[in-house]
Amino acid sequence: MADLTARGDPRRARTTTGRPDPAGLTPPARPHAARYPSRVTDQSPLSGPPAEISQLVRERAEARASRDWARADELKARIEAAGWRIVDRGRRSSVHPAAPPTVEIDGQRRYGSAADVPSALDAPATAAWTVLLLASEEPARVSRLLAALRAHAPAGTHVVVVENDPSDAQVQALADGAQSRSPIAGREPEIIRTSVRLGYAAALNVGLRRAIGELVLLADGTAVPTGDALTPLAQALQDPDVAIAGGYGLTTEADAPFQPGSLARLGGTETDAATAQRDVAALEGAWLAFRRDDLRWLGSLDEHFVTPAWLDVWLSLRLRAGSDGFGEEDEERDGVEGFETGAEPDSAGAREAEARAPEPADLPAPRRALSLELPLVRDETVWPPERTRLNRRNMYRVLDAFGWRDDLG
Repeated sequence: MADLTARGDPRRARTTTGRPDPAGLTPPARPHAARYPSRVTDQSPLSGPPAEISQLVRERAEARASRDWARADELKARIEAAGWRIVDRGRRSSVHPAAPPTVEIDGQRRYGSAADVPSALDAPATAAWTVLLLASEEPARVSRLLAALRAHAPAGTHVVVVENDPSDAQVQALADGAQSRSPIAGREPEIIRTSVRLGYAAALNVGLRRAIGELVLLADGTAVPTGDALTPLAQALQDPDVAIAGGYGLTTEADAPFQPGSLARLGGTETDAATAQRDVAALEGAWLAFRRDDLRWLGSLDEHFVTPAWLDVWLSLRLRAGSDGFGEEDEERDGVEGFETGAEPDSAGAREAEARAPEPADLPAPRRALSLELPLVRDETVWPPERTRLNRRNMYRVLDAFGWRDDLG
């Protein structure tokens, strides 16, 4: 299968200068605000579980505390039968909705979670690149990107499109025989469909399971290549000290505790003209690349990111920190979150967990993130993300995971 702004205000998206805009890539009449469709089937409601489920969770916590394991197992079965999943971490438990079902409709398998998708990650890579994008309700934007990839992607590029509960127009645009299904770099795009509208990270995880390229690129459809915008990234990622590379960098104050609110877009005049690249703190998700091997130890993206806001920052910092640079307590925060019972935040159990977190000085030095000058044009977008409730939750999740580190600037 497969808006444009001029340089200027660093808060706005930039374009690569010195290259004509490709034919047919006319910008929309209005700026594109980074958003995600409102019909997301959010499996983690902000209000928590119903009262009857909360009561069962409390009763089970009491049964576990008194070592009445038979009663605890009975209550767990009742909770799961009601469509909720419970996870125990020591003396604490959390509960959240179970994943949507995977179903087969008209001979097509539609996935409710990444866990049901046959994984290609355990087999050796068979392509140079896997480019991943989501398709829900903007068929023109998706088709535009696919057309640009068809024109400019180098040999060995594998494209995966996740149809995340797509609109009728999006389904038609990606139907068998449609122009958007035409081969890219000699290979027809791989189409995967979800059974419901998943959150942004959960939908990306569905596609990431199919990555067969040595390198993986996430594209959100706002940036479009006007030339080969993959090979320079592959060259940058040959350096083992580079964890992630892309076209749109974010900078922050160095040698200070990490604060998401301090991130700013890389200005157009700040890139090293000699190397056409710049070390940054994080990269935006418009055009963001990393190694498949790093995806294998990472496992998956944090599916609490229902909207795309701040997920790119989380991923940038997570890859920079590396498999040994994420403390034990942070791994717990990186897991399932929901209604919790047990230790309160200021309890001895919580303080003990906090004490187990490693000191930054004990961790390996973070790897680099590089922003490169690439042949890309981009729709007008804003930074920082709009402060909706879900977006704020995403920002605090990044702060919770990395705010204690002063070496990620």
